[in-house]
Amino acid sequence: MLRLNPLELDINMKHILTAALLAGSIGVAQAGDLIPVQLSLGDVSLNKVAFLVAADNGIYEKNGLKVRQFVTANAANRIKRSGVNVPADFIGTEEEEHAAPLNIGGGSPMIVRMTSDARAVSRIILATFEDTSKFHIISKKELNTLDDLKGKRLGYSSFGAVSHLMVLALMKQKGWNPEDDISLISEGMAYEALKKDKVDAFIGSEIYYSMAEKQGFKDLADITPLKIPVAGSGINAEREWLKNNRDAARRFVKASIDAYAFMKNNKEATLKAIEKWYGITDRAQQESMYKTVEATPMKPYPSVSGIKQVLELYTYRELKKAKPEDFYDASFMTELDKSGYIDSVYKR
Repeated sequence: MLRLNPLELDINMKHILTAALLAGSIGVAQAGDLIPVQLSLGDVSLNKVAFLVAADNGIYEKNGLKVRQFVTANAANRIKRSGVNVPADFIGTEEEEHAAPLNIGGGSPMIVRMTSDARAVSRIILATFEDTSKFHIISKKELNTLDDLKGKRLGYSSFGAVSHLMVLALMKQKGWNPEDDISLISEGMAYEALKKDKVDAFIGSEIYYSMAEKQGFKDLADITPLKIPVAGSGINAEREWLKNNRDAARRFVKASIDAYAFMKNNKEATLKAIEKWYGITDRAQQESMYKTVEATPMKPYPSVSGIKQVLELYTYRELKKAKPEDFYDASFMTELDKSGYIDSVYKR
């Protein structure tokens, strides 16, 4: 299990986010032939490694792109509550976030925002790299099993987020009623919330559960075996931009395939990248992180089952009018797949 303390994360996050900014500056001499694209990273998590690898290894440039990446302010503020401080220079403004035509983030929260928030940017899912839940439950040490959550307070990030969707799916599988059997607490996905006794447990991704022991809490349960479908982290494109920039979108989807294939085909190079950007030198810890790479689907089509899960678990009127196909465009993945490109890039 990966173990990082908040100080290590704070120091190494500077290196990680420097790489994100360098994505827009590598190969500047050839920039005249590159298509400029802005990309917002919707959360601070280990599933962003592929895009740092793309920057490190010139993968964006090889696909004719000059990419400028940044972390959203909301993501930076949320992770700060668990002891990770993103340098201000690497945080995008609200204006930049709205202007960025491409976003790497959860498809399910995007769907909820677009159908419940008049300020939301209209986007569409082009690829999904996380199609089943890989979240864990982090808790106080006196809890021993998932069943011990009944009658307790369970934290998640915000309404509609992947963490909230996973909580609702978990409640359904356990047959629990969130009105009577358990208290769901928004903005509770943080060690701060546990330390201040605002929650008894929270649901979180690897960057959270890898810190549990150092923070004095328990990695209570891995809900991956429940195989909950999710439209998780993936490529989301602004709809109006996409109409006139399909070539740029096609290049970016291809670059993402190249990045994941590079990591799967070059294990040692990937482990070196993990050591470089995360400061992890222990081989066992590196191997643990590499399992996340291995679990990524080779052909990351938009997760239709994950989108259907959103439509099933959220029942407000505006979302009831929607159909799964309203939220994804699989044409880029289909083109790369049918051409044989994806199979070929994994055989190199």
